[in-house]
Amino acid sequence: MNFFGIDITEENREKLELFKGLLQQHNKLYNLTAICDDNGIYIKHFCDSILPHKLFLHGASVCEVGSGAGFPSIPLKIVRDDLSFTLIESTGKKCVFLNTVINNLQLNGVRVLNIRAEDGGRMEELRESFDVCTARAVAALNTLCEYCLPLVKVGGRLIAYKGDCVEELEKSAGAIKILGGEIERIDNYELPEGGGKRTVVVIKKVSATPLKYPRGRGLERKKPL
Repeated sequence: MNFFGIDITEENREKLELFKGLLQQHNKLYNLTAICDDNGIYIKHFCDSILPHKLFLHGASVCEVGSGAGFPSIPLKIVRDDLSFTLIESTGKKCVFLNTVINNLQLNGVRVLNIRAEDGGRMEELRESFDVCTARAVAALNTLCEYCLPLVKVGGRLIAYKGDCVEELEKSAGAIKILGGEIERIDNYELPEGGGKRTVVVIKKVSATPLKYPRGRGLERKKPL
């Protein structure tokens, strides 16, 4: 079937509908999103998450930083079951929600880690171990790069979901280089039904991230590279 111009199966549609119901049901308890009407969820959450799905290589291991309510990871997993996901989220109640969704939708190859991104980037089992790191509405791009690029293996990619980010791109050039990345492509999208403009920035990891990054202690946000 067609979902705002994206081909999905009937099973995909049913899982998206179930996810929507869980999101609306748990939103007041977990403070997950300000967008909770049916149309807003479909366009500004689901469609926004799924539109760039072809940028993720088949079978990629994906780390999502700052998962929150599970965007873009959960919609991506629903339509791209070949992808495996590690979801990093620092807020415990949001991790409870994510695990509830994973169990109810019977999603395989998805795990949730209740840790801070800067701690994950220093953990031996996670550092430079993923094909892709992704994030949506988490931080300015220079800060986001310090959270994410340490998790990406050399040759992998950071796929950052952004709004209008021209100024962010200019400010992040130095951080991207220091952390071992280079901009590979920038894709612009227009969400259906006037949902707004979106930008997806793809940064390729071309060299190892120096061991002192991420710095931790909140410096990624307080004093961005």
